[in-house]
Amino acid sequence: MSVLDDIVSGVREDLEGRKAQVSVADLRAALADVDAPRDPMPHFRGAGSSVIAEVKRKSPSKGHLAEITDPADLAASYARGGAAAISVLTEQRRFGGSLADLRAVRAVVDTPILRKDFIVDDYQLLEARAAGADLALLMCSALDDEALRRLFSYAGELGLTVLVEVHDEEETERAVGLGAELIGVNARNLKTLAVDPAVFGRLAPLIPDDRVKVAESGIFSAADVQTYVAEGARAVLVGEALVKDGDPEAAVRSMTGLTR
Repeated sequence: MSVLDDIVSGVREDLEGRKAQVSVADLRAALADVDAPRDPMPHFRGAGSSVIAEVKRKSPSKGHLAEITDPADLAASYARGGAAAISVLTEQRRFGGSLADLRAVRAVVDTPILRKDFIVDDYQLLEARAAGADLALLMCSALDDEALRRLFSYAGELGLTVLVEVHDEEETERAVGLGAELIGVNARNLKTLAVDPAVFGRLAPLIPDDRVKVAESGIFSAADVQTYVAEGARAVLVGEALVKDGDPEAAVRSMTGLTR
């Protein structure tokens, strides 16, 4: 069993527990109290690099990253630094996140929020929107074509912008064929946890220029962002470097607005 398979297995188990506690009807009712989804695409398509800044306590590859006792305070720093969107990891077992983190962040920022999780079920998308998320991640590596298309369609019905994540040529072809407007190229192989910075440069040419290309993983400095921008990235998703930085606001600002 790969690392990804193990993570998804745990996600499904935890999901069943939440389904037993909160019904679909209750989640739908909660939508009435949520603001309309915020659209991140104008910022992503604007001049210069955009940053999706991540609230991330730990990871399977690095273990503990940061003691984030107040995710809302960290997110507010990101927003002041000019983050185009804020990613909140909500997977609990391997990443130490929760939907409570997402709700806490939503309460203090107007910046679009991405629910970063291993989404395999419609229920998770409904949870995301009910908690105030504006975007959701769908990973080609965790979904077959039928599931990917179903979840992509349902996310659209809910008003969620979808970040479709790819790791290789076949997944990139699937994402492009799906019609995804926002495509993230993850340099980390979640089956092995290895990072290959060359992945983005290899896959970016396969993504039409009318889509927004997002570079993910292994980004630690403005120089890294500049490299990816030169290869076609319009946005970068950064977690570890920001949660470890003593001044996340300044770190986000340094990575924002870079051009070729």
